[in-house]
Amino acid sequence: MSSQTLILILLSGIIALLVALFQYKYKAKLKPRLANLLTALRFLSIFVVLLLLVNPKFEKIKVYVEKPTLVIAVDNSNSIAHLKQTKAANTAIAALKNNKALKDKFTIEVFGFEDQLNTAVDSFNFRGKETNIDKALVEISKIHKTDIAPIVLISDGNQSFGNDYSVPNPNYAQPIYPVILGDTINYTDLKIKQLNTNRYVFLKNKFPVEAVLLYQGNTAVTTKFKVLQNGIAVYSSVLKFSKSKNAQIINFTLPANTIGVQSYKAILEPLENEKNKVNNVANFAVEVIDQKTKIAIVSAFSHPDIGVFKKSIEANEQRSVTLHTPNSILPTLNDYQLIILYQPDFSFKQLYTVLDKEAKNRFTIVGSKTNLRFINQNQERFYHGITNQTEDYQPKLNLNFSPFLVDDINFESFPPLKSHYGDVKFNVPFETILEKTVLGISNNAPLLATLEANNRREAILFGENIWRWRAQSFINDNTFNTFDDFMGKMVQYLASSKRKERLNVSYKSFYAGTSNLIITAQIFDKNYQFDARQSLELILTDIVTKAKKVIPFVLKSNKYQVDLSGLSPSKYNFTVKSTQQNISKSGSFEVLEYNIEQQFLNADITKLKALANHTKATHAFADNIEDVISDLTENKNYIALQKSIKNTIPLIDWKYLLAIMVFTLAAEWFLRKYNGLI
Repeated sequence: MSSQTLILILLSGIIALLVALFQYKYKAKLKPRLANLLTALRFLSIFVVLLLLVNPKFEKIKVYVEKPTLVIAVDNSNSIAHLKQTKAANTAIAALKNNKALKDKFTIEVFGFEDQLNTAVDSFNFRGKETNIDKALVEISKIHKTDIAPIVLISDGNQSFGNDYSVPNPNYAQPIYPVILGDTINYTDLKIKQLNTNRYVFLKNKFPVEAVLLYQGNTAVTTKFKVLQNGIAVYSSVLKFSKSKNAQIINFTLPANTIGVQSYKAILEPLENEKNKVNNVANFAVEVIDQKTKIAIVSAFSHPDIGVFKKSIEANEQRSVTLHTPNSILPTLNDYQLIILYQPDFSFKQLYTVLDKEAKNRFTIVGSKTNLRFINQNQERFYHGITNQTEDYQPKLNLNFSPFLVDDINFESFPPLKSHYGDVKFNVPFETILEKTVLGISNNAPLLATLEANNRREAILFGENIWRWRAQSFINDNTFNTFDDFMGKMVQYLASSKRKERLNVSYKSFYAGTSNLIITAQIFDKNYQFDARQSLELILTDIVTKAKKVIPFVLKSNKYQVDLSGLSPSKYNFTVKSTQQNISKSGSFEVLEYNIEQQFLNADITKLKALANHTKATHAFADNIEDVISDLTENKNYIALQKSIKNTIPLIDWKYLLAIMVFTLAAEWFLRKYNGLI
């Protein structure tokens, strides 16, 4: 409190006393006892009022001791249970939580983690299907960024995804003490490393299967590899492994006799003393279809585009492509469901006559070598203006395209296509998939369009050099799949004579247990414009357990989607329907079983030791956890800190002062009233 405030308080007391004496000693003639009592009450009342006006401030200092925090981070993944370390983990946790020296020195916090960090954990079930040690350590370090908070990591060190936690990381702000769950023994193990097969196969055909099998051990062993379908063996082979021959690749074929998704189980019979038997079994599935789509590409000359069309279309095993000239295709025209006409000229005249007669679906590519006079004379669906000039056009996706689902595969990054310059006028209704743009400016003309009339489907691409698009797609995504999927949807639409549907659903027939399971859908109004006002829901039924649940779709860009990742392995039926209209579509898929946490044989001791070294801490196995406890209790860097909190409290906040003032005024009034002074 300042000296100025003390002077003001002193003056307040003098003023209050003078006023009280003047009123009850000098001016009033009262009995001495009554006068003294009233003077005291008046003095207190005035003094309290003046004190409130001065409002002096008092400082209150609270001193306390803050202990450092000890964070116990427990790996709650399934690999702990698989390595039979559940008891060791719980024993280590109890040893840390119940140690008197640690409790006296630290405030103990317990976290659990799998793929995410979990707080306020009391017990652990060790059922997590994925492990991200790095993410857990980073998040704990953020929580205690400015605190003294060493971390005891109780884990086997096996991480199924995420950044490598064993390399130096500036985001780890605390020393990390690994308590290792597991041992250093190298166990004998047989494992199915990989199974390769086609996604689609054809009825009454045989499809190839490739199995990559591995052995870890020092002695020669003999085992059997077999494949079961519905519990019946459809393939078996006796194999021999040794220390030098520790890997084998088995190739065989299986028959496709039933339409639909066919599931198989591959088994590599385990050894008698084998510890990990989970990786001896692998499931796979194929979809058997009863028809192969045959497509013909007709051209009068060679061009790189033709090879790209063939390669892209045949990326789907259910499609085959044959190359023809305009004359060679005529005898076998009816063998094909789709005819691709590459830059037609007058040599195509007889072919056009037959195509119109047979009402064949077609895909026409108009490029710089296309004879536009022939095109305008021999078909009536569109007219292309003739200018004898060419132009380069880039694509832009039309988000309102309705006949089938089209994903944006970054079309605007694709190089331009070369074609004739001139207006295109359609004589029948059409829908634009890709619009023409020049230097990023759309001219509202179609670059790729589809049309339907008289039970015939047709697509027209106004540009050549589409081979550059497939190359650019690979540069963008490091895979040809995105472009090939787009082309596959085009071919599927054109090769089919089915009526255009208002609800389209995109899904796979089977999913691996670790893959993202996303189903997408598009719904259109009666004019076949995308309808973003609809509400779609998915009714999912587990065929095995009969459990049913309803999941709403989420609108994202120009499609609806629902994320079903995390579904248990089983077979499922589903129905997608609109809650506002009587429109629905059904399907089925299968989720194949796979648990990455059960693929580990040992603790990853090397990485856990490296983590301890990088963070300047020590490590120990679970049965030697006293080594970590001793280091923590004896380390002089982990000491309690004495801290203080200083609060400045103004007198006006002291409510009892107001009560005193009310009491003195009330008592003074009562005495004056009682003695007839009022």
